[in-house]
Order: sequence, then C-alpha cells, then structure tokens
Amino acid sequence: MMGKIGLAALLALILCGPLQAAPASGPWRIVRDHWSDADEAGFGRFVAAIGGSDCSSSQSCLRDPANPYRATDQHFLDIDVDCAKWPYLLRAYYAWKNGLPFSYVDTVSGEGGDLRYTRTANRATSRHDLVDEGDGIDAPHAIRAMLGSVFSATYRTDASQTRGVLSDFYALALRPGSIRAGTLIYDINGHVGIVYRVDDDGRIFYMDAHPDFTITRSVYGAQFGQSPLRLGGGLKNWRPFRLVGSRRDGAGHLLGGRMAYAGNDQIADYSLVQYVGTEPNPAQDVQKARFLYNGAELGFYEYVRVAVSGGKMSFNPVYELKATLKTLCNDLNDRAQYVDLDIKDGIAGKPHPSRLPDNIYGSDNEEWETYSTPSRDARIKAAFVQFYKDMQEMIGLWVRRDPRIVYDGALLQQDLREAYAAQASACTITYLNSARQPVAVTFDDMVRRLFRLSFDPFHCVELRWGAVGEERASCPDGRVKLRWYEAEQRLRNQPDRTYDIQMGFDLDDLTRRVRGSGIDDPPPVDIRALIDAMPDQVAFQPMKPSGR
Repeated sequence: MMGKIGLAALLALILCGPLQAAPASGPWRIVRDHWSDADEAGFGRFVAAIGGSDCSSSQSCLRDPANPYRATDQHFLDIDVDCAKWPYLLRAYYAWKNGLPFSYVDTVSGEGGDLRYTRTANRATSRHDLVDEGDGIDAPHAIRAMLGSVFSATYRTDASQTRGVLSDFYALALRPGSIRAGTLIYDINGHVGIVYRVDDDGRIFYMDAHPDFTITRSVYGAQFGQSPLRLGGGLKNWRPFRLVGSRRDGAGHLLGGRMAYAGNDQIADYSLVQYVGTEPNPAQDVQKARFLYNGAELGFYEYVRVAVSGGKMSFNPVYELKATLKTLCNDLNDRAQYVDLDIKDGIAGKPHPSRLPDNIYGSDNEEWETYSTPSRDARIKAAFVQFYKDMQEMIGLWVRRDPRIVYDGALLQQDLREAYAAQASACTITYLNSARQPVAVTFDDMVRRLFRLSFDPFHCVELRWGAVGEERASCPDGRVKLRWYEAEQRLRNQPDRTYDIQMGFDLDDLTRRVRGSGIDDPPPVDIRALIDAMPDQVAFQPMKPSGR
C-alpha cells in the first residue's frame, strides 16, 4: 500500500519529474556522465519555479517552497550571491541534487585593468572539474569555492572562440526553444540575468541578483544592450560536456575522469546571428547587423521576440502598453530596495568623496558598488527609452494601417489613454523622507523625474528620488552635496553606459563638461504625451479587398 508522500518529494516530482535517486543530502555523487535533454528540462523547471516565486535573495530562494530540495540542504542555505554567481549557484546546486557532473572556468585573463570591463575578450585559462575520487564531493565546500572564482568577467569571452579552454557558455540561435528557463543574459556593462520564463509572444522574463544580494525580476529588452561578438554579451546557453575516462563503482557512482566540452560546431543551436544579423555582414560589426524575418526588416529586440515566438509579428498596442508599464513599475519598485538600504546603513549621511570612482558603473569601492545605482538606473532609463520608441513605431504602423497591428477597437487613442491611466494609477512608489514621513510618488511623477533620480549613494533620499520644491525641503544635504547633485545631471541624462572612459571626475570636471561626463539633454520617455500627440481619433477600419 502506498504511504504518504512528503511535500518536498511531491514538489520534486511535479517540478523535476522522476529522479533516479533521492535528492542528495550528503556528498555529491555523480551517477550520470552528461546532462541529457531531460536533465536540461528538469533544470529549466527548477529555475522556472524559483523565478515564479516571490523569493528575494539566494537564501530565501533556497528556503522557498519552490525549491523541492530545500529539506536536504542541512547547513548550505546561508549563502549570498551577486548577479554573476547566481546562475552558477543554481546550476551547481541542481547538479548536486541530481547526481550530475559539473565543471566551471575558474580563471580568466585579459588585457587592461578590471577584467569585468576589458575592451577585448577575456580568455578562459583554466577550469575546475568536480570529480568524485571515491568518497563523494563535499558539495557545500565545492560550490562555495566555485562562487569565489566566477564573476562577470567569466562571461566576457569571444562568442566565436574555438581554441584553448572553452567558455562555460555558447551563443545560441534565436529561434523557438533555444531561449528557455536557464538561459543566461550577459550585459557587457557588468550584469548577468538568468531566464525563468518565455511566453507565447516571445517575451523573455529573467531574474537577477545584485551587490546587496537581493534578487529581482524583469523582462529582457534594450536595458541589456547589443554586444559586439568579441565580448560575447547577449543570450547564452550552458555549453554541453561529458565526463570521460571515469569508472563506475558497485553502487553506480562514476569515479574519476575528466570533462570533455563540446565545440561550437558540435552544438545544434549554436549561432552568431544576434551579433552579426541575418544578412551578409563581412566585418561582423554589430552596428551594421540587419535582422530580417520572412522578408520584413525588424529592430534587434523586435526580431528576438518574433524569432523566439516562432514568427508572431502582430502587436496589440493596448496589451503591449499594459504589459510594459507593469514591468517598468516593477523595476522602479525594485530600485527602492537599493535606496532604502543606502539610507538604513547611513551612507547618505557621510561626506561626499572628492572624486567619483574611475568607473561609476562598476567600482572596486565597496560602498559605491553596494549602494549606488548608476547601472540599475541606466537599465531602467534604457527600458523607458526603448518602450517610447516601440510605442512610437506601433502608433506609426497603426496610422499606416499596417496588418502587424492587431487592434479590434474603434478608437485606439482613447483605449491607450484609458489603459495608461489604469496602469499608472496602480503604480505608486512610497519612500520615507529624511523627516521619516511617507512620500508617495506616482508613475507619472516618475516619468517626469526619471532623469533627476540620483544614482549617488551620498545624496539624501529626496535627491535619490529626484524631488524638487517642497518635497525636497526635508533633505539635509549641504551646499557641497547639492553642487554634486547639480553637476551630475549630465551623467543622469544618458541612458547608455560608458565603460571605456575614465570617470574619476571631480566637481570642476563635471562643471566644465569634460569628455565622458554625460549629455546635455535626455531622450524622450513621456508615453502619455506620445499618446496625446497621436493623429485625430478616427475609427480604424481595416481595408477591405475590392470585389466585382
């Protein structure tokens, strides 16, 4: 007679399918010599479950009911990771619990100072194979050692590399099924996300960790930027490999051996299309890349959606507006966690340094790296800018009665206004000002002040949220800090991050507008104004074919 099944075991069956053995709670024992399609699918379900939960840190995610293995972890739960380590943690953890082999690049080299931002590709120079020599692998120790070796520079490798120590990842084809839960997204500006869901319309949902160890979720788009081939940014999958030269003991464990990695030409969905485009591009220059789908030329991010969805080229502007505003609101609320931590830990009350870091987007200064938000703010601004462009394009297609616009209403402008008003009213960011009084900021407020949001951790909370007038009156910042805030405006105006410029500016540099200190005017992001400027409201009647 079948006995009762525990919740953790039940979740494991639901999420990951039948396992050959119970999830590991002791040493890591390898029982399979490679990751099969079923293993990859199981990993995807595991990542999807974590991504679909409301966990907000690696510790809370490993403890969450979404993790079917949480009851087997013993003392492994208390672990913190940043964006680059988070995918590796999930991958190694799943391998441990399912008796799978694992290996990782543990050393990279490159030209320049900070390997996270080299102008040329880094090279993987060594890797570490986790091999069972007979007593099993000490999984917590091995995983912690791995997390001490991998960082965002590990991802920064030439996507076309064929020799030497191969990267842990490969550049994937843009087609249905290639991008899935477990796929990596690498931003060459120093950030990494992991996909947890792809919807039927080609939207790619990802989660990412941050220097304060929080984990957030968003939708892939222009905030990641397009990468040149040599730096290997963009969408990647884990490179296949096999444990070779091992022997199996009496209990079925694989002992000894080494990992043999598949070359690019051995991987069915390896492709460089995301870097060079679908059309001839002899120079392989990402700036010259063109993307055509069934003869229609599309922008890169539009192409990704269409290709991933299998050719869905139709767009409903009202639905796109609702979905994107929800994502933007989520990104703004995630930002609040950073600002709150800055204020709680007292960084905003400290004197302002005499210079900015050499790279404000990725600094070795612990306080700046942990509490500042220039990269996060730039990603948010890039998403706003891209959506403004997308909405502008959709409105233009509607005006031209392009069949790609799917809209069955009568008055698009009115419907867009109503959808915008509903989404905007549902999005409010509330912060405690310096007088410990709550201040509610609406979505429309955020649009108007988007380029006033201070990324500088030494500014008061009011400046961090771009306050003016009476709302700023409670800010205790003195004359020097206010001068810094005004001088940093041109840096705030730019949604694009620049890593190839020394940015250790002082106040005089910023005032003189030296090279690399920003731009004078921010790009447009006001969606409501774009809707209001649409052509006169006329009922849209699809053109009918002529008949006899």
